[in-house]
Amino acid sequence: MSAAAVDTLKMARVARDAAEDKKATDPVILDLRTLTSIADYFVILSVQSQPQLKAVVSGVRTAMKDEFNLKPEAVDGAAASQWIVADYGDIMVHIFHQDMRARYDLEQVWGDAPRVD
Repeated sequence: MSAAAVDTLKMARVARDAAEDKKATDPVILDLRTLTSIADYFVILSVQSQPQLKAVVSGVRTAMKDEFNLKPEAVDGAAASQWIVADYGDIMVHIFHQDMRARYDLEQVWGDAPRVD
């Protein structure tokens, strides 16, 4: 199944839920559809440690594969960098160590983007 054939908000919610299953915190889904063509949604989450960051990335990959038969088009960053972004085309999943999330503050950078549940 292609990403275009899937409800992208459902994809974002599945990614968020999978991350929360691995104890990611402070989930935010930003709706970027009217602001940019780079993605429909950003999913932004926080973790407490490098091992948890790895677990969350793995959990999201598994959920997206199981639910939509999708693999990320790209994954950038590493646990040591405290920020990993998984690009699923229409959604991008940003997993931050909590300190790094505050530093980059994507919610402020994309402050015009509505938050969705």
